[in-house]
Amino acid sequence: MDRLSQFSFGLDPGPGQCWAERRQWWLLWSSCPGLGWRRLAELERACGGLAAAWTASGAELACLNGFGPGVLASIEVHRQSWGQDPLGAGGWPAQAPRRVLVPGDPARPASLNQLQRPPLALHWAGRGSLWAPLRRRQAIAVVGTRRPSPHGRAMAEALGAALAEAGWPVVSGLAEGIDAAVHRGCLEQGGRPIGVLGTPLDRVYPRHHQVLQSAVARHGLLVSEHPRGTPVRRGHFAARNRLQVALAQAVVVVECPESSGALHSAALAWDQGLPLWVVPADAGKCSALGSNRLLSQGASPLLAASDLIAQLGAGPLGRPQATTTTAASPSPATPTGAPDQALLAALGQGASLEQLAQALGRSGAELATQLLHLELAGRVRAEPGLRWRPASGSPV
Repeated sequence: MDRLSQFSFGLDPGPGQCWAERRQWWLLWSSCPGLGWRRLAELERACGGLAAAWTASGAELACLNGFGPGVLASIEVHRQSWGQDPLGAGGWPAQAPRRVLVPGDPARPASLNQLQRPPLALHWAGRGSLWAPLRRRQAIAVVGTRRPSPHGRAMAEALGAALAEAGWPVVSGLAEGIDAAVHRGCLEQGGRPIGVLGTPLDRVYPRHHQVLQSAVARHGLLVSEHPRGTPVRRGHFAARNRLQVALAQAVVVVECPESSGALHSAALAWDQGLPLWVVPADAGKCSALGSNRLLSQGASPLLAASDLIAQLGAGPLGRPQATTTTAASPSPATPTGAPDQALLAALGQGASLEQLAQALGRSGAELATQLLHLELAGRVRAEPGLRWRPASGSPV
């Protein structure tokens, strides 16, 4: 029995209450700052349902376990903002997020409910069909440092490409470094990347990943436990590690130092009995001290991307069609030739998206798509602040 079954969410709507209504109450309450799943469980248990809890007095709520003055004040502001009948016409149901999974929804992976702190809700964008393999944990998580060596970055890109070719969804955190590299490799081979964010869906971090994050949403899936408008906090990035591991069948650590969130993901994988592979690296590199130590603790060494595919076999998605330019066969959908040269010439030694749009007289959206193709082809590199520059050795 999972941790959330203690208050049977999604199993028994309660007398006179349909599942859809209970789901709306859950979403409404879970959007209140300061309420986690333990307090929500206590509200439902003590008040006889989340609908009844809405009209409970402050004195009644003060008697509940974990409801101190700060939480009570937050609840009061939240209830006042929605009024006495929040599920009435034009109320919360009309403004509730549409693409969101809560405990009890059939598409939500059951593995998430086994976590020490299950997500209250999963907000998502992209291809909803990918929830089917994620429910079966048919995906591979690849994690690592934000500051990899060239070897680590190249290995991450190779892993993303190999997993895509074998039909495996690729889970990572869309952070700088290894995360971004594995997702670029996956996209280059027409794969299905799964980006688990530490920010709400309407925020991009780092900012220069805007093009990459948009591509993941188009071709794969973006997932966040934070509703739109949530402030970005440092702890959110560490907390997403548990979601990445809970969605995966196995975890690969490419490269990480001794203090790294990737080590947390590795520990979670071991706790859950998942296969853990580690890419060996130069023992003298600080960026690989943590991942190399995992090898001495029993993780399986991964010397080549092909070795991983040999162990995993074919993935659940089948072999995809590559969607980006290759040296042998350029894709018709990929901007090539003169437009590329004009963009690279305007780029110079580096320029922002706004500067390029002004120089070329083209829309930012059009340029962003072309820049992504050039980035995947290794001809430009993204920088902080929505800026790009020519990649080292790339002809302008």
